[in-house]
Parts: sequence; structure tokens; C-alpha cells
Amino acid sequence: MVALGLWGCASSPPVAEYAIARTALESAREKEAARYASGYWHRAEEYYRKGEKAFQDSDFNGARGYFERARIFAEKAENSTRLKLFQTGEGIP
Repeated sequence: MVALGLWGCASSPPVAEYAIARTALESAREKEAARYASGYWHRAEEYYRKGEKAFQDSDFNGARGYFERARIFAEKAENSTRLKLFQTGEGIP
């Protein structure tokens, strides 16, 4: 009975969070976020790398949190980049 209870506590791999974070980073990279929003960009990369490490170590709860933070900072980087490009006139088609 105890083994069943412990088995139920195991978390599943955060595959969706992994993919969403990767997509957010790719989108920010395409907008040159490293150039225009380097602070947000570097934090996104750092959390993504930590998420990958936690995922490989089967620390799925930790990985989930890191991937979520990576997504948030990648989105901030992209949004900040878009705003800076718009303000300078570079982002206008």
C-alpha cells in the first residue's frame, strides 16, 4: 500500500512545457532578442538550460518550473524587442 502511494507521487515529464519554452526561445531569437533585450534573453536561456538539465536528471517538477520561467522571459524578451523596434521605426513593415 505504501509503494502504491509513493508511486502515485511521481510526476510525469513536462513534455508540453519543454516544447512551449523551446518555441518561445526560437521566436525571440528570430526577432533578435539577444541584441535588443539581452537581459530577458539571457535569463530565458539560463532557465531553459536548467530545465533541460533537470529534465535529463528526471527532476520533472524542477524542469517544469524552469521551462515555465524560460517561456516567460523569452516572451518578455520578444515583446521588449518588438517595442524597441517599433519605437525606433525599425519594426514598421
